[in-house]
Amino acid sequence: MTKSKAFQPLDRIAIALILLLSVLIGLIILQGDVVTARVREFTWQNQQIGAEDNSFTLTFSRPMEVKSVEDNLKIEPPLAGKFSWAGRRMVYTLVTPAPYGTNYKVQLQGAKDKFAQQEGKNRLIQPFTGSFRTRDRVILYIGTDKEEQGRLVLYNLTQEQKRVLTPKDLTVIDFESFPDGEKILFSARAANNQDLLSAQLYTVTTGVSAKSGQKAEPEGKVDLTLDSKDYQNLKFDLSPDGQTIVIQRGNKTNPGDFGLWFMPATSDGSAEKPTPKRLKSQPGGDFMVTPDSKAVAVAQGQGAAILPLQGDASKPLDFLPQFGLVQAFSKDGSQAAMVKFNTDYTRDLFLVTNQGVQKQLLKTTGSIISCQFDIASPTLYCLLTQLVSKEQYIEQPYVVAIDLKTGQQKPLLVLPPAQRNVQMSLSADGLGLLFDQVVPQTNPSASLPTNTLKTDDGDVIATSSLWLMPLLPIADAATVEIRPEQLPLAGFHPRWLP
Repeated sequence: MTKSKAFQPLDRIAIALILLLSVLIGLIILQGDVVTARVREFTWQNQQIGAEDNSFTLTFSRPMEVKSVEDNLKIEPPLAGKFSWAGRRMVYTLVTPAPYGTNYKVQLQGAKDKFAQQEGKNRLIQPFTGSFRTRDRVILYIGTDKEEQGRLVLYNLTQEQKRVLTPKDLTVIDFESFPDGEKILFSARAANNQDLLSAQLYTVTTGVSAKSGQKAEPEGKVDLTLDSKDYQNLKFDLSPDGQTIVIQRGNKTNPGDFGLWFMPATSDGSAEKPTPKRLKSQPGGDFMVTPDSKAVAVAQGQGAAILPLQGDASKPLDFLPQFGLVQAFSKDGSQAAMVKFNTDYTRDLFLVTNQGVQKQLLKTTGSIISCQFDIASPTLYCLLTQLVSKEQYIEQPYVVAIDLKTGQQKPLLVLPPAQRNVQMSLSADGLGLLFDQVVPQTNPSASLPTNTLKTDDGDVIATSSLWLMPLLPIADAATVEIRPEQLPLAGFHPRWLP
């Protein structure tokens, strides 16, 4: 038999390495797992969020002891929320939107590793600090003073900065913001043309970026969206997703030919501009695109019809014969505020749900001008009027908050009589209510300048002031008197940027 060969030098090195690794592995096993738990990802880190952002996620490097994380997570300023877990991922869902114009800090220290807890060891997470901020508080309005007259103005309340967005040669009639706040859709006539029916649709950039680290387009870039060559553009509504515009149009050569049209809000990248298509249904009155952006609610005949934007609009998705107008939808579309016109000339406001519930909220001898659902609480804010003189038909406007669970009503503000041309806007975070107070010209001359501003009722506007009213939940507001403050701005038709 032959003798076995001696180990070669390479063999000796390999055996030595194997023995060394075995010793190291043994030492690690004896010492246990010493990897420190840490936050691997925070989804809102250095981000700018809005009211639509309602939850953030923390992802950990190791499984965590749940209660120790929930007890030690701190947000400054505080934001109420609920925890949910999926393995190493923790989701924190806000109860109400984070107030705008605020910087937030998220801290976690003292939380325990799940397995260390089971082994009786007090191994704590590596301290974590994160930060995020909410969008600035920004408002838009139509100016009434000097160089701003008839122009769309943006005012950043957080930074106290003002920008005039539209040029002098256009007089703005109405406007709506796109959901990201980066552009505004508006109707306007030429400043030298007093004819309101000559309005065309435009977009203008705000100079505001919805996302952190993303450069916004410079403000004031105006583009024509829809002309008025063959049809008058009477009213319009932008879908909640910002993809579709619905316009009420009238044929210039045939006054009896009017109806709803719809078109894409943005081009598909081709050189051709989007063209509107006729919604094939019977003519209607006031209208509003539904929250899912797939249909439009329109006053039609003796009721309110829900018409699809795609498909056969002659077959309504739903028809509510007892209601003449949809005032507002909740954000998720599960509820609507609807108006019933009574034979005694009073009006009822109803809450109508997608479950078939119809709940009367109030009755008024005057008008129901506008309503808005608060996404932060089960509250409906309404701008109403009550009749204070039947002989002269003088209406007095007031603002009321309605608790949709209890039906409780809380008047927030009473405005001077005969001032029906008030407009109201609720902020995205539910913490502020904007309204205007228009001062009409008492003796307007017969020959008015072409750039004269008028209200929806045709009154000539002398000037107008803007007011901001802070809001609290109805329960808190019961013991605190809240007073509106006048803003140092001259304008009307105020709206919050999303």
